[in-house]
Amino acid sequence: MESDSENIIEIFSSIQGEGKYVGCRQVFVRFEGCNLHCAYCDTEHDVGAHPTCRVETAAGSRVFHQLENPVSVDDAAAQIQALLVEAPTQAVSFTGGEPLLHAPFIHALHEKVDALMPFLLETNGTLSEPLAAVLDDIDIISMDLKLPSATGETQWDAHRRFLTLARQKDLYVKLVIAEDTKDEEFIQAVSLLESVAPDALLVLQPVTPCGGVKACPPERVLAMQAEAMRHLHDVRVIPQTHKFIGQL
Repeated sequence: MESDSENIIEIFSSIQGEGKYVGCRQVFVRFEGCNLHCAYCDTEHDVGAHPTCRVETAAGSRVFHQLENPVSVDDAAAQIQALLVEAPTQAVSFTGGEPLLHAPFIHALHEKVDALMPFLLETNGTLSEPLAAVLDDIDIISMDLKLPSATGETQWDAHRRFLTLARQKDLYVKLVIAEDTKDEEFIQAVSLLESVAPDALLVLQPVTPCGGVKACPPERVLAMQAEAMRHLHDVRVIPQTHKFIGQL
């Protein structure tokens, strides 16, 4: 399994704004491309839309220079390592798009970046075969459960296969909830998690309104958390906090 270069959107140091490790300092590597099309997606990740990769010149500076895409494994590792040296960091987070479309590249990076630094995978939780290929390289998995109302298609079987592998790691699951989230799909998502990975943290993430998608009413958020807590050990409500404080 090899990949010498990939198109990368950006590499930067910031805080994790979502999920279990919210508030922790991380280095982010954002890849192009996704196999899904979620109604609330706020990232321009189209393949080929980024002739250059923007790389932060110093950790937290928000000043960037440009690297020509595709970026080599060696160059990406050097940029990541430089940011790790400049600021104490909890993990390197691979995001997108869908980073598992670039699994060979992530595997190659694992051999070149500080071996003690955890790798965190932010994923839509549908690509179990690429996950299996890099499972030994990944320490933390942030998996989205994608509801049919968000993607226009069902992913239950793909999610089940993915969870079966992902539960071997430090796994937490995010479920974006919006005004149009249906009760039946929410219950099915909770039941799936209960049957496959009941010890995983479930994060209910009220949607950040985008592209016509409207926020979930606050009283319904609490009702959904209460329902999920009848089946799962740990259910938390955490929005996209980085959006509130102006972080990347």
